[in-house]
Amino acid sequence: MDADRLVLLEPSGRKHLVALDRDTVQVPRVGVVRADALRASVGRRWTVGGRSFLVLTPSIRDVVGTIRRKAQIVGPKDAASLVWNCDLKAGDFVVEVGTGSGALTLALAHAVGPAGRVVTYDVRPDFLDVAKSNLSAAGLDGRVQFKVGDARVGIPDRDADAVIVDVPDPWEAVGTAAKALRPCGHFASFSPNVEQVNRTVAVLRTATFVEIRTVEIIERGIEARDSGTHPSFAPLGHTGYLTFARHVLETI
Repeated sequence: MDADRLVLLEPSGRKHLVALDRDTVQVPRVGVVRADALRASVGRRWTVGGRSFLVLTPSIRDVVGTIRRKAQIVGPKDAASLVWNCDLKAGDFVVEVGTGSGALTLALAHAVGPAGRVVTYDVRPDFLDVAKSNLSAAGLDGRVQFKVGDARVGIPDRDADAVIVDVPDPWEAVGTAAKALRPCGHFASFSPNVEQVNRTVAVLRTATFVEIRTVEIIERGIEARDSGTHPSFAPLGHTGYLTFARHVLETI
């Protein structure tokens, strides 16, 4: 992540992302502090006004965890699976359909690197404004182009390495995604319920897509204590179903 950004970790676990873009910076719930004092404290405990923080360099997990939210976000475990299964890497070009608060946009911009590009569409300008703010706070906005528009109707971009869809009716974006993808490019969608999956898969099967599959990512924490180690008693909550496919020019 950008060296000019740091994370302040409270004893409670709460995190604050701080941009060191001037000599003195505003820290939430703390006040104005000198940026050089924070830079000198990386990896150490930093105390101000009777409050203590650990000063950390930010990871993508930290950045996503501190974003402003206007819409429900795609969580870390699902975002990681989307990046992996779409084979995203430095220099790739990705189209995102449904920007929301920009959490997945952050993960995509991080994955494609400075030489890559993300174009993200949303029908709501207010969502795009929040996402722009979040990407700017993370220093990744230069890799992303924000567009107001309905990508289910049309995507003018071409030769994308991946099209990732997070809208209530992803099946409506299959046709436009096929036109935007390069041969062998990846399609992916995030859906909270199985009826969305069924309709999306049905449309994918009628088009030139192969390797169609859907997964649900379940993550369970493990609590390690002096008294013993056991799975967390927190419920294994459902987030969504991930559907993947590859676009080809001809099917078998």
